[in-house]
Amino acid sequence: MGNQQVSPTQMGSKPEVTRRRVFYIPGYDPIHPRRYRELYRKEGAAQAGISGYEIALSPKTSGGNYGWHVESTINGTAVQADVEVLVWSDIVRDSMETSIPATYAQLIRTAWEYIGSGALWRLMRLRKGPVIAALYPIGMLLVQLLVALLAGHLLGLGLAWLTRFVPLGSESTAFAAHKMLGSTAYLVGMIAALWLLLRWFKKKDGKFFAYYLMHDYAYSARYKGANPPELEARMADFAKVIVEALHQDVDEVLVVGHSSGAHLAVSILSDLIRAGQVPGDGPKLSFLSLGQVVPMVSFLRNADRLRADLRYLSARSELTWIDVTAPGDGCAFALCDPVSVSGVAPDDKRWPLVFSAQFTKSLSPKRWKELRWRFFRLHFQYLCAFDAPLDYDYFQITAGPLTLGTRYADRPPSASRIDHAVSKFTSMAA
Repeated sequence: MGNQQVSPTQMGSKPEVTRRRVFYIPGYDPIHPRRYRELYRKEGAAQAGISGYEIALSPKTSGGNYGWHVESTINGTAVQADVEVLVWSDIVRDSMETSIPATYAQLIRTAWEYIGSGALWRLMRLRKGPVIAALYPIGMLLVQLLVALLAGHLLGLGLAWLTRFVPLGSESTAFAAHKMLGSTAYLVGMIAALWLLLRWFKKKDGKFFAYYLMHDYAYSARYKGANPPELEARMADFAKVIVEALHQDVDEVLVVGHSSGAHLAVSILSDLIRAGQVPGDGPKLSFLSLGQVVPMVSFLRNADRLRADLRYLSARSELTWIDVTAPGDGCAFALCDPVSVSGVAPDDKRWPLVFSAQFTKSLSPKRWKELRWRFFRLHFQYLCAFDAPLDYDYFQITAGPLTLGTRYADRPPSASRIDHAVSKFTSMAA
């Protein structure tokens, strides 16, 4: 039967779920959602082979959001799940469609917001990895600018030197003419090299990720932690889709928020619970936040809405909220309780349960060595197969016979989690 991991809670529980709706909210990602389907198909098959269960994908037959149908047999129980991606990649792409000068203007505004407000220094008290990731695009874009300026300076000097050999009339006027021509040639060379090199760097950003990450952080910093109007409208649409699923004949509605998608899910779920749209006799409502970067937003001065939603959701009985990160993921705030570190934990706080996916233990030494320095790949490891699985399995969570709450009912939080207030800004929306 392979290497399937079954906890005592799972062995002692009868199947609760035969039908599930899963809503996946991606992070700041401009890529078409079929990327997530192919990742699920490939990695799900790999995990099933390792852990000894069956899982298969088929096309989604209903309308609405992009998604796929999953059928599995896990621990002897057949389960059907419909997975949908709540797409905001079009908003991401629109936010990335800026010129090179506009990107450098973003750099100045974003750096000023995080550094000038003091948020950056507070974030550094949590985890260094995501802070380094935030500083990386600033440093890389400045290096690119310096390289382009140096190349422009050298090209300009070369062109100016060549103008000395251009015949320009009488000796009495040649000196002044050569000086003017040399200055013009230098300026032309400088501008040409600067523009061409900066365009080349931007074209190669699939290797450097400087522009991509700059746009990511700038998107949150632009409104100082508040959601842009177009994102608020899309989140309202997402809430309607989830509410519709909560009134269907399924056993669990599972919302998965990955990376930046985690803080979107916090606000979406808070909104629908506040509105009384979670039926008492409906399916179980579960929330799984993966590789979250909540503090990058909640520590900003105008993130009043997010901080209020974090506080509200952390005390609700209508859902189960599990937060999974890993110290091996340098792009996430690993083991940082997003509610507590934001300084808004209520006295009756019950969520989230924070624990580690333990990359260094749930991946074999060989596999860990292969992935150790692939930072962006590791940020997606939560959605992938583990070749030495422990108690975290994305595919059993999304396509298995137990609800999220039952699966981790006996799971203690990680002892090394950070759960004290760190944020300078703690104001909340009324």
